[in-house]
Amino acid sequence: MSDPREAELLRVIEAQRQRLEQQKKEIEHQALEIKILRQKLDALARRIFGKSSEKLDKDQLELLLKLQGEEDLTPGKSQASSDLDEEADPEHPAKKRRPFGRKERWPSDLPVVEQVIDPEEVKQAPEAWRQIGEEISEQLDYEPARFFRRRLIRRKYVARRQVDAVPVIAPLPPVLQERCIAGPGLLAQIVVAKFADHLPLYRQEGIFESRHGVSLSRQNMARWMGMVADWLKPIYEIIRTGVMGGGYVQVDETPIRYLEPGHGQAKLGYLWTAFRPGRQGGEVFYHWETGRSAACLERIIPVDFKGTLQCDAYSAYDSFVSKRPGCTITLAGCWAHARRGFIEAREQAPRQAGIILLHIRNLYRIEAKLRRQKAGPALRGARRGAEGKPIYRRLYKALLIMKGSGRYLPSTAFAKAIDYALSNWEALGVYLENGSVEIDDNLVENAIRPTAIGKKNFLFFGEAGAGERGAILYTIVENCRRHGIDPYAYLRDVLTRLPSMTNWQLKEVTPEAWAKAQTGERLAKAA
Repeated sequence: MSDPREAELLRVIEAQRQRLEQQKKEIEHQALEIKILRQKLDALARRIFGKSSEKLDKDQLELLLKLQGEEDLTPGKSQASSDLDEEADPEHPAKKRRPFGRKERWPSDLPVVEQVIDPEEVKQAPEAWRQIGEEISEQLDYEPARFFRRRLIRRKYVARRQVDAVPVIAPLPPVLQERCIAGPGLLAQIVVAKFADHLPLYRQEGIFESRHGVSLSRQNMARWMGMVADWLKPIYEIIRTGVMGGGYVQVDETPIRYLEPGHGQAKLGYLWTAFRPGRQGGEVFYHWETGRSAACLERIIPVDFKGTLQCDAYSAYDSFVSKRPGCTITLAGCWAHARRGFIEAREQAPRQAGIILLHIRNLYRIEAKLRRQKAGPALRGARRGAEGKPIYRRLYKALLIMKGSGRYLPSTAFAKAIDYALSNWEALGVYLENGSVEIDDNLVENAIRPTAIGKKNFLFFGEAGAGERGAILYTIVENCRRHGIDPYAYLRDVLTRLPSMTNWQLKEVTPEAWAKAQTGERLAKAA
């Protein structure tokens, strides 16, 4: 019979061993958790303080594929290297050499103010001198904007032969608002300064007071902005109808805070952006909502919309499409969003991330070729089917193999990147079937940038209603920029003409139509 003390000692030793095993497992779990948290902190720090560009050159991709002493994908020179050296990098296009000769610094039709400077001795006795030539020097000068009072004088007349007849006086020209002291030029300047130059109204108030001696309160300017937005809303609706009428639109949203009386702090609203790719940079419109749910899309996407909606993987889009009865909308994914996850996971799985990024890079290389050739939808669809689909299928198999290996916990950045790509795989392949669809929605994200700069300066909208007016004015100003016209000249002309126009004439003053009219006038003058 064994000694009881020995058995007790064995039980204590076994308990200690189990405790050590448990502690070892906890330490390993905590170490893994610390590693994941460090990866998240590094990704957050790069997002805040690092470069916003996600571009990779071929040397970076080669380094990712060769890290940790692993061999290349194929014997000899790797397929990646040969592909990368085959042609110029589409994400790093070669810098174009400046053409020989001097580039024009200013437009040829810029007004010229001549100032003649004669020697003092010539001024004293001009009859004693004869001009034999001249030296010309040019400077680019500038005069700041100025205020002036436009005084309308309407003369009264009576007939000479009818002394007792009613006097005749010309009617006032149509105006945006009776007894409003702001003229079209001033209203256009305030709109452009805020929504194109990103100057909040309180800064404009200070500029007008300190530099021009004109006192305009920001409250009055805010009311004027509301008035202008109301007048421009029919033009905004025409632009919106055009964007949604093409059968293909990119949609995204950006948060902007707004004030809610009685709430105590600014609330979060969203400026939704819809962009229709096309010639001359495409057209865009903004839509204001106080939320971000699928119900917002019901107010943005028309009931009769049929075609392709390109967006990120936000769940509201799937919910919107599933709830619309008899929906004929196809959701297209964004390869830039899918690629971003693998960019952030490079440090965790360098070689595997490099393989995925190389495949995605080859997809973008095809798009770069098509852009250089200015290919139409038919050619784009054919080239994508012949060259892009094989890469698409190989990439799918690689993702499935990496996901099934079990080497990456679901909470890691690389596993999340794989899950994001696979869960949106069907949407990511839509562009391969439709030559009109872009490979990503970067165009609509670029259209959001002007609003992002503005909200950093004015921080929030004054109220929820101000968000809708801001969306209208942002739409007008941004479409002016995309059609290459001066928003101030456009707004001054349109705000002058609008009070006397009918609804049928509004199509003539959209930014696109106005730009064509100006081009026609310049060609007529040149002829």
